[in-house]
Amino acid sequence: MFLTFIGAAGTVTGSKTLVETGASAADARFLVDCGLFQGPREIRARNWEPFPIDPTRLSAVILSHAHLDHCGYLPALVRDGFDGPVYCSPNTAELVPIILRDSAKLQEEDTAFARKKGFSRHEQPEPLYDVNDAERAIALLRPVEFGTEFHPADGVTAHLDHGGHILGSSIVTITDGGSGKTVVFSGDLGRGNHPLLAPPVPPSAADAIVVESTYGNREHEDVEAELDQMAAAITRTLKRGGTVVIPAFAVDRTEVLLRALRTLQDQQRIPVAPIHVDSPMALAGMRVYVRAIQDGDPEINSATVAEGPDAIDLPNTHEATTPQQSMALDHGGARIIVSASGMGSGGRVTHHLKALLPDRDNTVLLVGFQAVGTPGRMLRDGVHELKIHGQYVPVRAEIVEIEAFSVHADASELVHWLMSCDTKPAQVFVNHGEEDASSALADRIRAAWDVAVIVPQPGERVSV
Repeated sequence: MFLTFIGAAGTVTGSKTLVETGASAADARFLVDCGLFQGPREIRARNWEPFPIDPTRLSAVILSHAHLDHCGYLPALVRDGFDGPVYCSPNTAELVPIILRDSAKLQEEDTAFARKKGFSRHEQPEPLYDVNDAERAIALLRPVEFGTEFHPADGVTAHLDHGGHILGSSIVTITDGGSGKTVVFSGDLGRGNHPLLAPPVPPSAADAIVVESTYGNREHEDVEAELDQMAAAITRTLKRGGTVVIPAFAVDRTEVLLRALRTLQDQQRIPVAPIHVDSPMALAGMRVYVRAIQDGDPEINSATVAEGPDAIDLPNTHEATTPQQSMALDHGGARIIVSASGMGSGGRVTHHLKALLPDRDNTVLLVGFQAVGTPGRMLRDGVHELKIHGQYVPVRAEIVEIEAFSVHADASELVHWLMSCDTKPAQVFVNHGEEDASSALADRIRAAWDVAVIVPQPGERVSV
């Protein structure tokens, strides 16, 4: 069995791993994840590079979960000839269509906006893919229940286990019948204290484990202390008549945020104010979560099932479903806006940042990982001006970072998950992290385990 790290090597985006099995390493070829590169221009440019292998030679794709950096390249792969099955968990199959349709629509809209305003470097900018490509990719989804075996290629068996990162997120286990080798992919690994989801399951016995390292060099702060900081920031902003803008990933982060806002309101730690969810994708995703809670889905933790949909359904929440409703929020005032994307790199939140960053009464609350080169990372690092839609905007609003909402395992949690495996693997591959995070996690694993630990380079091919 051979693995080629096409994406998420040296970066946290563009997750794609090519798996090859057979004596000639060409008997079977399929992908684990098919994500979009996000972040600075030089990383995003990799989305436009020719795919390293002919997509028509792939037998299948396995998705670990529905976030754009794990599924967002699928329409481009389909556009270029891939027509095989795309295996994923049932809840991922519910969420991926929401993500891909929104991604295609935003790319078409952003391209049209760039043409109109003339800020693209290209005379005739084109989207990476369109809505038709997205629909063709959605038609290939094949949901598979957790623990049920399926065959992504001849002689290869796979199954999915609950990953605890977002609804539907999966740990992927693959076994090659010819060589007898097994490899486990963590996907994006969740935490044991996710506000809505059950904890991730331990890895299956394997010859190799591929583990993410988004927070490979960090430990999460105490949740209560972080919530106190969040409550203080929201309270002082609302009291001065300002708007709190929260860039949030549309799937899971929005639900987790609403859960926390409800708790803070119920405990009278923040004033009751209008909360606007301004993301069609987030609103569609919320409906999937509500159904899962109502149905008592085993991915949902018992406390949330007992509480019911009220856990994320606040009476003072307002849905911004139209562009006009979204634009009306930019006039300011004491309110909270939750809008995608989570790193401020696209979608409606960019317009809110452009309008609201210059006002000192406002606050931008960063509640998730901010990749290098993204607007969120620049705000976190203290930039004085931010370039949005080709125009520099002064940053006068208060910037506050809260890590309590991360649904990625931190360094200690990643090591604990690895060591919960019944059998020590011969190799551990550390990917899906910036270089310092991946290297730091690799060092911790080496110190804890006498195994080969590798941080693969982009495009590197390895043998299991």
